[in-house]
Amino acid sequence: MIGQTIAELQEGDHAELTRVVADEDIAGFVDAVGDYNPVHSDPAYAATTMFKTPIAPGIFTAGLISAVIGTTLPGPGAIYLSQSLKFMKPVFAGDTITARVEIAEVIRDRNRIRLRTLCVNQRGEEVLSGGAWVMPSRTPVVYESRRNGLATLATWPLTPWTLAAQTLAAWSALGLALMGGTSATSASRR
Repeated sequence: MIGQTIAELQEGDHAELTRVVADEDIAGFVDAVGDYNPVHSDPAYAATTMFKTPIAPGIFTAGLISAVIGTTLPGPGAIYLSQSLKFMKPVFAGDTITARVEIAEVIRDRNRIRLRTLCVNQRGEEVLSGGAWVMPSRTPVVYESRRNGLATLATWPLTPWTLAAQTLAAWSALGLALMGGTSATSASRR
């Protein structure tokens, strides 16, 4: 990903991303922000509403716009300043949502861009519309996504303990075998 500066941007530039919304996405978002409104998290309650099934929080859908801004237009290093939102239709698990941003105005001397923002479902229906103000990075930002690396990086401190536990278990099993002891596996074969 490469973040663009104000000098590289012009009215009409646009970008989008498409994502299939999974039940796990909605549940993870609800847990992350604590929005336990039963219309999002309780199928029995949602069945009593006009939606008949849980819907994604509107801000979840708006988050897809943030993803376009932060990864593509203007990209890494951008600062999201404001957003207006109008929620047009509900988003359900299984929907395919395309989030699109388009530059409506460039204010070079203030390092600002105004975006038109839109999300549509797989039927081409608008589910969200609005506008945003964004401040692009002043210098180009080249950023390689570390999504998978972060999971590895986050767990690396545990690796020595995992190895120690596995080594201890192996030594214990070897010690039992050498002393003529039995393990659970050999005892179950008798």
